[in-house]
Amino acid sequence: MFTLNKIASQRGVALIIVLWVLVLVTITVGSFSVSARTENLQARQLLDGSRARFAAEAGMAIAVLNLRNPDVANRWVPDGRRYELQFEQAKLEISITDERGKLDINVVDELTLISLLIANGVAEERVLPLVAAILDWRDPDDAVRIDGAEADEYASADLPYGPRNAPFVILDELQQILGMDFELYRKLEPALTVYSRRRTIDPAFAPYEALIALPGMTADIAREFINERQTRDNTGDNTLLMPDGSAVAMRSIGPTQSMRIKATMPSGIWEQLEVTISLSSGGLQQAFQIMRWKEGVWKS
Repeated sequence: MFTLNKIASQRGVALIIVLWVLVLVTITVGSFSVSARTENLQARQLLDGSRARFAAEAGMAIAVLNLRNPDVANRWVPDGRRYELQFEQAKLEISITDERGKLDINVVDELTLISLLIANGVAEERVLPLVAAILDWRDPDDAVRIDGAEADEYASADLPYGPRNAPFVILDELQQILGMDFELYRKLEPALTVYSRRRTIDPAFAPYEALIALPGMTADIAREFINERQTRDNTGDNTLLMPDGSAVAMRSIGPTQSMRIKATMPSGIWEQLEVTISLSSGGLQQAFQIMRWKEGVWKS
């Protein structure tokens, strides 16, 4: 009897051990399966991300070709309108803005800067100090304007740099202006450039943020103007009227263009590029030169 009970007890222990081994094997196999699935998803994401990146770069070349399309009726218009097309498996969304439609931060005058800031919702008490700081940054002297900022003011703000006292080299430099924050910079960025070297904007290509800085322009009029402008193409009567009655007509594009390109794969993985290019007057072997390049940036 004692022997039978002992055998039964040993069998019970063996059964428990077997069950625990089965549980451990199940957990191990499950962990391996999850790990394999995770690695597969990561590999898929990496692959789709690479494909999206190359598709976005292809979108840049497609945009250049369409800007130079000899068929005027089908030539793309660089006024910020969005073009959508399919490139292999990727859906491309491309918008182009002629830099002549933007205010050049290196030559824009004080009154226009003031209008730009006010129109884009900058608080009144910040406007004049920001404008003065921008002008102090780009002028060649160390004289401080009223409410402006030169080396001493930057030092007092514990900043490890001072004004350039020379023209802005890249637009991102505007973020270093005393009193400027990233949120305001991103709001003003679509309206500004360092490439046009024009004192005025070309309304035929101007983005909303630049248009509302013009005299007599309101937010509603600017939106209506853009909506009307984007119904026009390169053919027929494409003349539009400004609030002051002056005529605006789309004409040949300028040498410098900014592009926003988003490539989305069927899986939902996407890549984004924001580039500024200078179009070449030469052959297709050197169709354009890249002036500015950003990745992962998109503003609807």
